Amino acid sequence: MAAFLAIIGVTGSLLAFNTELERVFAPQLFANVRPGVAPLDLATLATRAEALVPGARVRGVVFTEPDHVQVYTEPKIDPSTGRPYDLGFDELYLDPWTGAELGRRMRGDLSQGIINLMPFVYEVHWTLTLGNFGWTFFGILAVLWTLDCFVGFYLTLPRGSGGFWRRWRVAWEVKWSASSFRVNLDLHRAAGLWLWIVLLFFAWSSVMMNLRPVYERVIRIAFDYQSPRESRTALPVPNERPRLNWHSAESAGEKLMAEQATLHGFQVEQPLGLAYNPETGTYTYEIRSSRDVFRRSPKGGSTYIELDGNSGEFVSLFQPTGVRRGNTVESWLYALHMARVFGRPYQIFVCVLGLFVTMLSVTGVYIWWRKREVRRFTASQAISFANRRAAGSAAIPTPCEEGQL
Repeated sequence: MAAFLAIIGVTGSLLAFNTELERVFAPQLFANVRPGVAPLDLATLATRAEALVPGARVRGVVFTEPDHVQVYTEPKIDPSTGRPYDLGFDELYLDPWTGAELGRRMRGDLSQGIINLMPFVYEVHWTLTLGNFGWTFFGILAVLWTLDCFVGFYLTLPRGSGGFWRRWRVAWEVKWSASSFRVNLDLHRAAGLWLWIVLLFFAWSSVMMNLRPVYERVIRIAFDYQSPRESRTALPVPNERPRLNWHSAESAGEKLMAEQATLHGFQVEQPLGLAYNPETGTYTYEIRSSRDVFRRSPKGGSTYIELDGNSGEFVSLFQPTGVRRGNTVESWLYALHMARVFGRPYQIFVCVLGLFVTMLSVTGVYIWWRKREVRRFTASQAISFANRRAAGSAAIPTPCEEGQL
């Protein structure tokens, strides 16, 4: 568990500055900003992408940053072979103002070079590059981490009676002049106490992201909550070829979103994404609204509607805040975990926190190993004592106590 938490800590520190590091390692995927010039609409960008890659089916286009348009693709079936085209990429990047291609990549594939470094770090952080198995494994680990937060807190409490606060205060301090073992113990215990609430939050939000069934069962106990899966029970049937094209879908989405904004009392600020899901036969039109939590970057956690891919009729609306308290909490959990609120200071805090998680993992293993050695030494001394006593030795040493060692 400590080994994997150390990996999560280091990769999480990097991902706190994911966009900034993407600009360093993959600058070609970002367009030159054109102040005062309006970007192309989502439908036009999707149509441009389809024209650029005839062998690919565009599934969605999103403004991940104002100067960064990401197009999600999948290969079409080659009629001559009956197999999908070998595209060599699943992400296409366009200039928001011209629609020109900026680059392509197969997300997380390091064989394509440094352009995929941050997506690879992302995959390691979420799945250890083990796909669905890694996703579930990290979810189970997050549950154990959550429980461990409570166990660790309990272990810091002083034993016995009298002077509770005076004796517990020692657990919050680091005695730098003590032995290396004591310094490690103090660092592990004190850092865990001072950061306890934050560590618990990140542990639980990891459960939210990787092990949804467990998370949803718990959050329903405390809050009014609707799972995104529940909102999909009345969706249209699967449809690979919708009647609406990208322009018709965006136009219908804009109209429906304006109606919903008036009905529910929120403001539409800017369009962010347009995608089609053949499994449900629906388009998703995503915007930034006054209900959104994210402010640092228009990426995720946004307001969106789903509309029928054939008729353009309204299907569902998702508002990240202001409707159900449980969904509002979830939106904040996601935004805080991804360091997309409170600007640069919070980014730095999350980056440093990842290093603290790694430090807690390392010191925790070291403390466990030292105590294990103490137990083994004590056991061997006890056996030696018993053997000497059985042999009638005149000099019988007293077994060493763990605390004395």
